[in-house]
Amino acid sequence: MTATDQTASAATANLTDGFHVLVESLLKNDFDKMYGVIGIPVTDVARIAQAKGIRYIGLRHESDAGNAAAAEGFITGKPGLYLTVSAPGFMNGLIPLKEATENGWPVIMMSGSSSRELIDLGEGDYEGMDQLNYAKPFSKAAYRVDKVEDIPLVVARAIRAACTGRPGGVYIDLPGDTLGQTIDASVAESLLYKVNDPCPAQIPAQNVIDQAMELLSTAKKPLIYLGKGAAYAQCDEAIKQFVESTGAPYLAMSMAKGLLPDNHPQNAASARGMTMREADVVVMVGARLNWMLNFGKGKHWNPDVKFIQIDIDPTEIDNSRYIAAPVVGDIKSTIGLFNEYLAKKPYHADPAWMAAIKADSEKNNARFAGATTADTVPMTHYNALGAIKKVTDANHDVYIANEGANALDDCRDIIDMYLPRHRLDCGTWGVMGVGLPYAIGAAVTTGKPVISIHGDSAFGFDGMEVETICRYSLPITVVILNNGGIYRGDFKNLGDDGDPSPLTLSACGHYEKMMEAFGGTGYYAKTPEEVEKYVAAGVASGKPTMVCCELSIHSGKESGHITYLNPQPVTGPLVGNEQEDLAEHRENGKLVD
Repeated sequence: MTATDQTASAATANLTDGFHVLVESLLKNDFDKMYGVIGIPVTDVARIAQAKGIRYIGLRHESDAGNAAAAEGFITGKPGLYLTVSAPGFMNGLIPLKEATENGWPVIMMSGSSSRELIDLGEGDYEGMDQLNYAKPFSKAAYRVDKVEDIPLVVARAIRAACTGRPGGVYIDLPGDTLGQTIDASVAESLLYKVNDPCPAQIPAQNVIDQAMELLSTAKKPLIYLGKGAAYAQCDEAIKQFVESTGAPYLAMSMAKGLLPDNHPQNAASARGMTMREADVVVMVGARLNWMLNFGKGKHWNPDVKFIQIDIDPTEIDNSRYIAAPVVGDIKSTIGLFNEYLAKKPYHADPAWMAAIKADSEKNNARFAGATTADTVPMTHYNALGAIKKVTDANHDVYIANEGANALDDCRDIIDMYLPRHRLDCGTWGVMGVGLPYAIGAAVTTGKPVISIHGDSAFGFDGMEVETICRYSLPITVVILNNGGIYRGDFKNLGDDGDPSPLTLSACGHYEKMMEAFGGTGYYAKTPEEVEKYVAAGVASGKPTMVCCELSIHSGKESGHITYLNPQPVTGPLVGNEQEDLAEHRENGKLVD
């Protein structure tokens, strides 16, 4: 070898590339997990990450990878991370990116992409797409990195954007030629850095705190509403202190359940309707006045109600109605200041208000008490979920992932939560296809057992992740509530073509065979006793398990908001429980015609 060759060889030995710089930047910022579905040009990102100690979890669909990463973000308060290939893979990853942004969960999506010159000139590259500009409307922030030396910077900016203010989804575009660029290894090392204080406190002014607490002090019938933002804030003890010191009833949105245990004496969940209709001052803690709370107005609310709203995003204030006492700041800082104020100027709700709520709760609970413990066969959603409740009541540190229509609504009401951030469901956007990836994210992040509860329709969106659960031997027990259809299985085809109704699925399906096919344990349950036995066995085993529950095809009802802009008369008879459902929608104000 000549002296020139030796010099060239030594220079090459001191080089690194974009793949390695990216992984080192992630390690510098304490990323220890990555979810994804990979291929050219990002395959080596996952390989190198795994070699360097980052755990790579390969899922079967990019949307599922993104949702698993978002679940980690919610549970930990730090951005989850997922990796996709270009174009179609990138587009599949946009749904969880948008969902995380709507939910206020920190997540970072990284996607390979085509060389810029080919995209900008429209030359028709393999999987060519201007991904950066497609990502912008679906994310909180989006960046493309074109120079290898800027990779540490883009990682840092993504972390800060994902965490600061209202958390959300951030996109990093990684052109293949950027990943292939080389740089001197010592120079690359000097460019690496860890983000300093990526989520600084946003402390509200004292006069704002005073205004809010002065309004609370006037309340005859106060109410505290806890949203998933309160759970995300991870100031559990401070929130508990605030709720208990006021003596006010509280209501929890679904993913705030467990922030205080559902059996807490101030929980007004069983008297939700009465509490909302009569409350005169409501403190919103990490909850938004969106569609889930009827935008804070209408017959579900006291017409004279006044709101105290804590939100880190000032544009959320007055989003749908007037807010009497807006408090713009992070929840941890704000609740801390509320507690300091109340230590000096105590306020306690009239005990008669809580007593009235307790009386209404007991009346409502008595109406439904038998439904969850009935031995009716075929089962309903109520007694199948009641059987699972027996398992979770005996195992508080179990995470619940949940999706479906009735499977979601009834599970939220029936299964109590005792610890914060242990329930994950479809959230603000109300989308399906989140159950199994959320379960995977929770299991990978915590190592704790997870029960993932699905309707048979909802399971179809992410069912192949059963293979992922088995491949990584995750402690997840999947439960399918099979009533043979979307909402239920007794709808009829109103035409004469012989096809099933648009809402009909396979009532005789043995979903548990999917788990068995990949090496897990499957059970088929026909009775509540079997459901309890098999779910308990799955949780105790800590291994991949599935319980398929045979429900009556008449179990369930249509749910959600249905709007007819130009209603047409029904020409045929309504079948099954459709007439009852229609009446219920009208009564609840969910159907406008």
